[in-house]
Amino acid sequence: MLATGDERFKEKMDLDMQVSKLKVLKQSYLSEHYALEDRILQHFPKEIKELEQLISAYESDAPLLEQHKPTGEDKFCPMTLQGVTYTEKADAGKMLLAICKDYPMTQPKEIGSYRGFTVEIYYDTVNAHYCLNLCGKAKHKVNLGEDALGNLTRIENELAKIPAKLDAAKTRRTEILSQLENAKEELAKPFAFEQELKEKTERLNALNIELNLDKKDPAVLDAEPEETGDLPEKKPADRVR
Repeated sequence: MLATGDERFKEKMDLDMQVSKLKVLKQSYLSEHYALEDRILQHFPKEIKELEQLISAYESDAPLLEQHKPTGEDKFCPMTLQGVTYTEKADAGKMLLAICKDYPMTQPKEIGSYRGFTVEIYYDTVNAHYCLNLCGKAKHKVNLGEDALGNLTRIENELAKIPAKLDAAKTRRTEILSQLENAKEELAKPFAFEQELKEKTERLNALNIELNLDKKDPAVLDAEPEETGDLPEKKPADRVR
């Protein structure tokens, strides 16, 4: 095509490449656009709702720690197990182990209460150990071991995390709300090269039309008969010998 010397062919080739690149950029923009829409309409609202539920639960559970504080030399709060209240830390720890061994089931079972929380136990078959749930408005999981006093320490450590869990959930909610607003702002932005793509596509289309109109096969043109007013010459018949 370039051999013809027509500069439009070179312009067409350049525009073909430029328009292709711009279309790839727009496709990338649209993919990100759809992903943002999905996050705005589904992901962010779902996570915000879950965080608000957690915050509400932690805010309800945190005061229980103040209402039922450990006392005495052992810093222990009375624990009720299977209807019996244990005031001695060692006794409560031993009884907890005994109950676990008698209940090798994977479904949580309520066995008592501690510091205002309902206590459940179950056996974790995947990790092969017993677990304890401290159930308030939220569930606080504790992995149990073979040491009676050690298990009570683990319980106290888990309860002590509740204020930090509350703060972390509030911080995360603030972050998600900020991300949501940023996503909305980003979604409102148009494709940066939309006008350029439009103009170059229009010019390319125009060139294609021009060049297609200009393309005629010279052989076809030569084969077309010239129209004249003369009748065709009549050839003489062959002589019979």
